[in-house]
Amino acid sequence: MCRVPFRLLAFPCLSRAQRRAATAVGDGDGRALLSLGRGGPCPAPAAWPRLAPSPPSSFPGRAWRAAAERKAPEFGGACRRHARPGSPSALPMSGVRRRQAAAGVSSSGRHGVAQEEDACRNPRFHFDLWFYFTLQNWVLDFGRPIAMIVLPLEWFPLNKPSAGDYFHMAYNVITPFILLKLIERSPKTLPRSMVYICIITFVMGASIHLVGDSVNHRLIFSGYQLHLSVRENPIIKNLKPETLIDSFELLYYYDEYLGHSMWYIPFFLILCIYFSGCFIPIKEEQQRIPVSALLLIGPSSLYYWYLVTEGQIFILFIFTFFALMALVMHQKRKGLLMDSNGRFLFYSFIITLVLIALWVGWLWNDKILRKKYPGVIYIPEPWAFYTLHMSNLHSAKGESI
Repeated sequence: MCRVPFRLLAFPCLSRAQRRAATAVGDGDGRALLSLGRGGPCPAPAAWPRLAPSPPSSFPGRAWRAAAERKAPEFGGACRRHARPGSPSALPMSGVRRRQAAAGVSSSGRHGVAQEEDACRNPRFHFDLWFYFTLQNWVLDFGRPIAMIVLPLEWFPLNKPSAGDYFHMAYNVITPFILLKLIERSPKTLPRSMVYICIITFVMGASIHLVGDSVNHRLIFSGYQLHLSVRENPIIKNLKPETLIDSFELLYYYDEYLGHSMWYIPFFLILCIYFSGCFIPIKEEQQRIPVSALLLIGPSSLYYWYLVTEGQIFILFIFTFFALMALVMHQKRKGLLMDSNGRFLFYSFIITLVLIALWVGWLWNDKILRKKYPGVIYIPEPWAFYTLHMSNLHSAKGESI
């Protein structure tokens, strides 16, 4: 039996079932006797305080409250909270308990929903997104300088944006959208804040590159040679005053260094974040990589080769590959293997390394390109090779005709 004030029968901390199970019986000295149904008798002290105000010293001590909770855990907390209104140990403790309980329920519910979403997401191969991603990379990025050269100059005057510039604008919009869709389809919940920061930086870097690359490729029509440095170009080294050369070097810095860094670092970081969610338990049956993925590995790897060589980001690429490899080894120790999307991305990077090695081996003894790329890491740009060899070949054929 637990003696509590009669007026606290409707105290909000008691559930409706507890109120129904409780039977209030008034006694002669103004107290209430509660029989708390199936919870069993709740131990009470010899004398509960009367309803009239009394000093806080008459309240039950901590030892009795602890004993009540051990005896009847269902109602111990409720009996403990039925202290006299205005007591310093009654209302604050009740509010804290309620907030903690509410936070616990909401937190468990939120994590439970997240776990259910992770379990319900299908780790199948996202052929549609990977196909659109590869297609727009080839058309809007690789095809950008080609469209700038092939299309008639009269359609796009030199003082107006070229066709390649419009391709670049479309790339800056479509690529972040596809990357966000890949993150949404990830089997695991990934850090959204990091993804958003990477997307914002990616768009900013690609936009900087858009301006610098547009001017540099327009200079090709004036005799600018990409395989030479800015100061060694015939149309640049004779400019007066010489401070104009510094301006062109600043433009080259925005294009090749700052723009590429702010473009490619977030790009590969997003791929790493996505790859971290492409793992499944070993106990599950690991499906074979689908035929559609095998068909896309070749074009995807070839584009990454162009991206690394033309963007001069081999160090960034190799560190990204090492990060993926370390992630694979770490997840394998935890009993996880790559799914079809993870294997597609990982195998594409492996083939890209092979293509880069073949490209460097083919041009290893080119003295002119060696002069432009004097560092330890020698990886010529495809468009520098084109302006050095292919354009001269085309001009020689034109003169012979």
